[in-house]
Amino acid sequence: MFRPTGFADLADKRVGIFGFGVEGRATARRLATLTADVVVVDDDARDALATTRGGLEALSTCDVVLKSPGIPRRRDDVRALEQRGVIVTSALNLWLHEVDPGRVIGVTGTKGKSTTTSLIAFFLRCLGLEAHELGNIGRPPYDVGVDVTTGWLVLEISSFQAVDLTLAPGIVVVTSLGADHLDWHGTLEQYHADKLSLTRAPGDHVTLLPAGPQFDHVESLLGGERRVIGPEDTGLARSLGLLGAHNDHNVALALAACAQATPWSYHEIREVAATHAREFTPLRGRLTLVASRDRNDGRRVRYVDDGLATAPLPTIAALEVFAAEPVALIAGGFDRGVDYESLTLALTTRAATTTLVTLGPAGERLGESVSSRGSDVTVHAARDMAAAVRVASEAVAGGGVVLFSPAAPSFDAYQNWSERSNDFARFAIEFAVR
Repeated sequence: MFRPTGFADLADKRVGIFGFGVEGRATARRLATLTADVVVVDDDARDALATTRGGLEALSTCDVVLKSPGIPRRRDDVRALEQRGVIVTSALNLWLHEVDPGRVIGVTGTKGKSTTTSLIAFFLRCLGLEAHELGNIGRPPYDVGVDVTTGWLVLEISSFQAVDLTLAPGIVVVTSLGADHLDWHGTLEQYHADKLSLTRAPGDHVTLLPAGPQFDHVESLLGGERRVIGPEDTGLARSLGLLGAHNDHNVALALAACAQATPWSYHEIREVAATHAREFTPLRGRLTLVASRDRNDGRRVRYVDDGLATAPLPTIAALEVFAAEPVALIAGGFDRGVDYESLTLALTTRAATTTLVTLGPAGERLGESVSSRGSDVTVHAARDMAAAVRVASEAVAGGGVVLFSPAAPSFDAYQNWSERSNDFARFAIEFAVR
């Protein structure tokens, strides 16, 4: 049976693109140099054939279908294509087979993968090496405008993408493991299996994991030559502008990945990185201070954007950063069925004054969970971001933190996380100057 091991194998083949978002459009640009026989299908039918209106039938006539990450791997229509003998894979998988996996550092995890990806690339550049940030954090590496012929390729990989990969990068970094995307994966157990499938993919590779008990119950799901890395304890994370104990783990993993990739030792890289720390720019939407208001009595209200926190685990980590301060948490959005028990516990056991301001269906469910505990947490439901920021500002008017850490995706009201974070920042600045 024909099974492609790279884009070159698709020359003059009939190829389907299933899902026409960012990845699908990049795939189309790459295929334009190989074949004119391309079928484009998307659920929403924007610039594409609708899945339920002839799209699935059209895909069944293809030699290969390149599925975008947003299409669940085990969806009935995907299974139906495979049952008809159609090869379903991903553009990322084909690309990974075309490059030297020894130049690729793959980063995944429930939280921390974007920050760790950016740290690895930054540390490599501090050493005078060329490094490209690719995948979720940047452009698809197979896009025709991306030059990956030289340098280190630091690739952020989601659980959606990992499940389609049949070759592992030379270095795999797993930053954390919690609950996320259960609407896509089906169950928490399947999410963990899919997320960690990157470590089990064929090919010689090292798997770097943070120290701690979070991987103890999934040891059988881990592959590669495993190395456990303890947290960085010299304060480098703070020098880099990164808040929270979880970033000590992210920095340590990034240093360990660079030490694995280069002739330099962990400690040598840390010394070099420390001299360049002020040059690092933390990612927007990861505990980013976007506005503040100083009171006459010396107290301050800070507005912190943690909009990339679309699952409970990073939101819990954000709350821990401000454990001693009054916090008004703005959370919620699109409800994908994630269990909010752990976040409910984190909120209701905080020692400092806590207010929860909820948005969207996910926020409504979180609010109900918190209210049912009979705790001291005050819960408010807001109709939109403007109302949420207003209520949160009032809740910590005497000093504290307005923390936007949604623990849910943005798709109920926004196109993406960036649009939602921009909205928060806009209203935060407005309220801070009043």
